[in-house]
Parts: sequence; structure tokens; C-alpha cells
Amino acid sequence: MTWLPPSASTFAPNVDFVLMLITVISVISCVLISFLLIYFVIKYRRKTDDDPTPAITHDSFLETLWTIIPTILCIVIFLYGYVYYDEYTTTPKNAYEINVTGQSWMWTFDYSNGKKTLNELYVPINQPIRLVMQSKDVLHSFFVPAFRVKQDVVGGRYTFINFTATQEGVFKIYCAEYCGTGHSDMGGKVHVLSKDKYAAWQSDSGSKIVNASADIPLDQVGAELRNSKGCVVCHNIDGAAGGTGPTWKGLFGKKRNFEDGSSTIADENYLRESIEYPTEKMVKGYQPLMPAYKGLLADYEITAIIEYIKTLK
Repeated sequence: MTWLPPSASTFAPNVDFVLMLITVISVISCVLISFLLIYFVIKYRRKTDDDPTPAITHDSFLETLWTIIPTILCIVIFLYGYVYYDEYTTTPKNAYEINVTGQSWMWTFDYSNGKKTLNELYVPINQPIRLVMQSKDVLHSFFVPAFRVKQDVVGGRYTFINFTATQEGVFKIYCAEYCGTGHSDMGGKVHVLSKDKYAAWQSDSGSKIVNASADIPLDQVGAELRNSKGCVVCHNIDGAAGGTGPTWKGLFGKKRNFEDGSSTIADENYLRESIEYPTEKMVKGYQPLMPAYKGLLADYEITAIIEYIKTLK
């Protein structure tokens, strides 16, 4: 069905089938009821003021029929939904487990080999995946339209998603639960890789840098990372005050005053420390909302972001 997102998991065709089943039943019922309504209005309309009102009777056969048929249709839809829901919630024995943390306004993924990624989930094709999810703050909802999977992410408890990706490629992640001012920017990507590429990615000690190569200047890589790593949610680049975090425009080389009364100049070392340990030195007027990026960004990525900040004069 071209009007739906691509079907990229084993579960997606089941959801599409139930959706099409409900759609077909609804359309047929709507057309049939509309036709009968118009037909009866015309056939039994009162033609003149002298027409007697016919006696109202009932037909046991018809009443039984229009009770049984909808009941059967509801049971059929329920059974399909039950079978597919059981498949959706049952974790295969060979599932690869990934821990997911949602917080305002980003996704963090922790893999069994110790790797971490931010807003970008990497999975192998045709491998059952189990996501173990929790929230650090408010209610979020993890949604991948191409996989037809969606699950609330709640603080203080774990929720789960099972899926098996069937197509290589990059697919969008959304937060489907309003979670504050940065909700619309709380997205990400699922990278579905071949088994060989996934094994190579796992063995790579550095983080994956999207669209980065030796031919792209560092500051341009930093600009891309600002969007992909969620910095855009809190840090503007137009110099406007009143944001969740300090503006990046004119930040480099500027004096920073902290809550404890101390101050420093925003040089490369300060910017690196602020990215890796943002709550160590809190700038006056801002809340400690930014998570620590230590271990989430490779050295090259941190350097690229700093180089980008230096261009925003």
C-alpha cells in the first residue's frame, strides 16, 4: 500500500492487513447503510398529508441478522488482533537486547558490547531485536512507522518492543507523546545493516558519524551533528535569549559566569568539558537539564562541534 510508510519489519504486514481489513469492513458498512438509509427515506416518505402512518412492526430475522453479522466481524477483528499482539509481545529466544533511555529531548541506545549511540539505533537485518526502554524524566513514546511498532517509555519502570527488520536502510524514529517544548525535535534514525556491516560497526571503537568524511570540513560536520545529536533542541544559533540552553552564537571566547560565583572564558577546553560533563559548572540562569555526553560522542565528533561553535561569531 503506497499510502503507508514502507513495510520494513516482519510485524508490519500483519498491522497493514488488520488495517486494511478494518478499512474494507468500514467502507462497505458505510456504503451499505447510507444506501439503505436513502432508499428507505425515498420509498417510505409521506407523499401527501392524507397518507396514513403505517403500523410499526419488527422483523425477528432481520434483527437477528444485523446483530449476528457485526458480532462475527468484531470477533474476527479481535482474533486477528490477539494473535498479532501475542506475536508482538513475545520475545524470541535469540533476540538481541538493546537498552533505550528517553529523556528531554533525545534517545540514548546502550548495546551489549558497551557501545552507546545518541538518536541513532543500529540493528542487523533479519535479527530479532528486543528494546528495553525507560525514561529519565517525563512520558515519551518510541515510534518507528516503518516497523509499525510504538510503545510508551515511562519513568520508574521498563517497557519493551520486539521487532525484526527485513530491509536494509535508514528509518525514522519519532516521539509520539508530547513531552515539552522540544517534542517535535525528539527524533532519530534506525540504521538497518547487513550482518557483515553490523559486525564491522560493532567492532569499530568510534561512534558512527553520519555524512562525515575527510572531504567535509570539521565545522560542517559539527553543523550536521548539532541536528542529529539533539543540540538543536536547546541551543539556538541566532543569539536569541531565553532558550533552554545558552545560545551558541558568539559563545566561543566569551566570559561565562557560573552559579558558584566563579567564571571562565569559553575556550576549547571549557566547551569540551561542557559537552562531556554539562552540570559540573552551571552557567547562571540555566537549569541542569543537559545530559552528560561522555561516552556518547567520539573525540572527532566533539572536536567537530567545537569547530562549528567557533564559526558562530
